[in-house]
Amino acid sequence: MALYNILIVDDLPRNIQVLGKILTDEGFRVAFATNGTDALKLVGETQFDCILLDIMMPVMDGYDVCKELKSRFSSHDIPVIFLTAKNDQESIVKGFALGAQDYVTKPFNSAELIARVRTHIDLVEKRKELSNLNLHLEDKVRQRTAELEIANKQLARLDQAKNDFLNIISHELRTPLTGITGLTGLLDQTILDAEQKEYIQYLKEAAGRLARFGDIALLITSLQSRNSHFEMFPTSVNVILDMAADASDKLLQDKNISLRLGTYPSDAMILCEPDLLRECFIIAIETFADHLPAGANLTIGYEHDETAHYFYICDSNNGFSHELLNKYSDDLSDNLMEAYEEIGLSLTAVSLMMRLQNGRTTISNLPTGGAEIKFHFD
Repeated sequence: MALYNILIVDDLPRNIQVLGKILTDEGFRVAFATNGTDALKLVGETQFDCILLDIMMPVMDGYDVCKELKSRFSSHDIPVIFLTAKNDQESIVKGFALGAQDYVTKPFNSAELIARVRTHIDLVEKRKELSNLNLHLEDKVRQRTAELEIANKQLARLDQAKNDFLNIISHELRTPLTGITGLTGLLDQTILDAEQKEYIQYLKEAAGRLARFGDIALLITSLQSRNSHFEMFPTSVNVILDMAADASDKLLQDKNISLRLGTYPSDAMILCEPDLLRECFIIAIETFADHLPAGANLTIGYEHDETAHYFYICDSNNGFSHELLNKYSDDLSDNLMEAYEEIGLSLTAVSLMMRLQNGRTTISNLPTGGAEIKFHFD
């Protein structure tokens, strides 16, 4: 059991004798002073766990002593219990206002005195334990924060290295692809038989597909980067749809596919990141173009109800295969290789872009024939 030091301050030796007997019998170590000056000197020399302080003393009363104790950093937290023959409310309130923790009245009740002393010593001990625990936790938090900062810096470097690597790959792909595209363009203008023209067309399409693959791979890497930040703001639906249609015009012409804009309010607005949403439309149109025969028709449009906004792209052909519909889910795995094997890199990118805009994508075949890709904003 820990030994605690108690200081008794009273100008009456008889009171000191009575209190000292009660406390020493309970295992406390007791010191005493008969005036305020000696009491303050003792507190400056010894660490006490509790002070029993008489109010009515000559020269320097208990109120003055308490005020001085509470003004000192070294003694501020020592519990002070006033000893008084008074039981009037005014004296008690004044003592609490000066920082005293409790009071006992004369004549002393031994059990009450011991209980009050132990209670306030225990409270001080618990506050010390809590303070030490908080300091320990703060050290742990600082240590963990420093570790996380180091880990985040390492992840940022890895993300940057990944982006740089893919940029290099994209550049290295585009350099020869540009040469292939230029040469096939020149060959296309020469006199060729039907079979040779078919070979040239195949080369052009393969080069274009490979270039697009590099673009989408870079886009997915950018979307997954921890440093990516996209600002969403209200944007005109009319502008978004026109931009997507313009960007896809050449592809659709080459495929001999017509695109029609559906009807929608000219002042309709949507909260989105315009470049990302436009890219979603472009990729969706490309997906249709890969599945549609020459001469097919596409419709792109917008609609809304009380709870959500929708963009849609649909055709009137035979629809998507059941295999594609069964594999596609907006709740894609974070593992891009698994997602690519399931639905292809392009639709994986669309799902990621929609999630960044708090949206989702669904693919379905329409009851009236044809297929639809719909972008939902709740």
